[in-house]
Amino acid sequence: MAPLKNFHKYFYTVDSDWYKRRLFGIMIAVFAAFGILASRLFYLQIIQGDHYFKMSKNNCIRIQRVKPVRGLIFDRNGKLLVENRPSFDLSIIPCDAKPLNVTIDNLSVYIPEFADEVVEKIQKKKLGYGYRPVLLKKDIGRDALATISAHRFELPGIVIDTNACRNYIYDALSSHLVGYLGEINAGELKSGIYRYKEGGDFIGRYGVEKAYDTFLSGIPGGRIVQVNANGQVVKVLDTVEPEPGHNIFLTIDYDLQTIAEAQLKDKVGAVVAMDPSSGDILAMASSPTFNQNDFINGISSDQWHRLVSDPNRPMMNKAVQGVYPPASTYKVVTAIAALEEGVIDENTTFYCPGSYQYGNRVFGCWKKQGHGKVNVVDALAQSCDVFFYHVGKKLGVDRLAWYATSCGLGSQTGINLDQESDGLIPTAAWKKKRTGISWQGGENLSIAIGQSYNLVTPLQLAVLFGAVANGGTEFRPQILKSIQTVEGKIVKTGQPEMIGKLPVSQGTLDLVRKGLRDVVHSKHGTARWYVYDEEIDISGKTGTAQVVSRKTEKDSQKKKNDVSYESHAWFVGYAPTESPEIVVSVLVEHGMHGSSSAGPIAKEMIVSYLKGMIDNSTVVSEK
Repeated sequence: MAPLKNFHKYFYTVDSDWYKRRLFGIMIAVFAAFGILASRLFYLQIIQGDHYFKMSKNNCIRIQRVKPVRGLIFDRNGKLLVENRPSFDLSIIPCDAKPLNVTIDNLSVYIPEFADEVVEKIQKKKLGYGYRPVLLKKDIGRDALATISAHRFELPGIVIDTNACRNYIYDALSSHLVGYLGEINAGELKSGIYRYKEGGDFIGRYGVEKAYDTFLSGIPGGRIVQVNANGQVVKVLDTVEPEPGHNIFLTIDYDLQTIAEAQLKDKVGAVVAMDPSSGDILAMASSPTFNQNDFINGISSDQWHRLVSDPNRPMMNKAVQGVYPPASTYKVVTAIAALEEGVIDENTTFYCPGSYQYGNRVFGCWKKQGHGKVNVVDALAQSCDVFFYHVGKKLGVDRLAWYATSCGLGSQTGINLDQESDGLIPTAAWKKKRTGISWQGGENLSIAIGQSYNLVTPLQLAVLFGAVANGGTEFRPQILKSIQTVEGKIVKTGQPEMIGKLPVSQGTLDLVRKGLRDVVHSKHGTARWYVYDEEIDISGKTGTAQVVSRKTEKDSQKKKNDVSYESHAWFVGYAPTESPEIVVSVLVEHGMHGSSSAGPIAKEMIVSYLKGMIDNSTVVSEK
């Protein structure tokens, strides 16, 4: 039995060694496999790490912003004034455009026509790492689009997006009212006011585009896309549609606006037409004008300098921002003040010999041979300066100023347009504070006829005469008829807003209105030959505003050919007299005479508007 016993001992010893050898071999194989894996990982992550990092980053899912379509702008009758058109916008994704210098060089070769501009913008923005597109140039055109598309593999990181671009259909028509867009700047982005805007977006800079930018802008959407190694989209995975901006319907009438701008062609001045029963602005024109389409892709510094340095100030909306002496249109205020204060009544008369002496100075009347004996109605109709010299002397500057400010002069009307001017209605205290010199008695005479320090805007006079026309109610001028969604749902409507009442009794108002009618209808009325119409009963007031003092005027006779020394021309009128539907304020800079220069413009607008309404109502009734 002993040998067998020893055999089992030997067998188990041999078997244990064999298992140890097998286990050792397996361990070597495992370590070898891990070694191979580690070396491969080292190769991929360390040696080829940069290459595969870029590949992984570029072959990925990205979220892209989708810009909304800006709302359209229409006139009161649904005539489209401002639309959108396709624009091919060139952008760069900095992290995809590697190496950046090679991409820029290639871009310069393929689109040399604006390469310098693009390169300058890239350098200015100091592009770093990032996957958000940076706008380089808007609206590059179809030729540049085709060229870049053909070389897209040589231009990594360069992308072209198709966006909606503003198009002002009638070029410069209503440019001061409608306004224009401009690219948002860094300060505005940081302000938090523009919630949905990013760099490269455009915002309203002027006019309606600025006043209603929040409604017009819309809300951006987004999409999830898959891109390749060059940053180019290969698949759209999901989309959240943007919300388009709302459409704006203005109160202006396209046809009347066209007439206003045609009448101002080659002139410097402004026209405002308003519905006196609501304050709706029917037309607003300022001349010279500018083309809003020049601002779509960003105006050059040279173009901007030419516009802002032009002495005729094409970038100023003279209807709202321009301030001028009201001249004889102010006599309406003087007449109201004198009648209400009991300084005169309807029977009071003064004799006009053609001049009025105050102290050692002679104040002339515009009609050198004089008007003879006149009352307040005659004085308004014939614009007799001497009559209002007498009245101004009795009233004094401060009482006149109270009535003027109560009539809405010397302060903003509150129209929803940027940079509206206040104008100026002086008082004795104002002059003392400003100049250190006390108010002089002779200045009451100049103030009474709308000269001296008096300054108003064409819009302020439209509101004043609109109140005279409608019986004494001052309405805030408004340019908004309605705001609607793209589906036509009304979001907001413009409503008449009363801002004051003229400080006038019905008896005084009747006398003033009679005088204004006689301006056009009386054989001695200052606007008889230029404004009278056989079919439409028009009332109004002329004005000729001196731009230099009488002394300066005498000293400048040698400069007779210098138009800047000529007087400004005013006419403010309304019609029909008994049931007014339109009031028109016209100012022609250096137009010399209100009756012959401004009057015909107002007449053309009033007659065209009212006869057009009559024709339209006739057509409707016939149907």
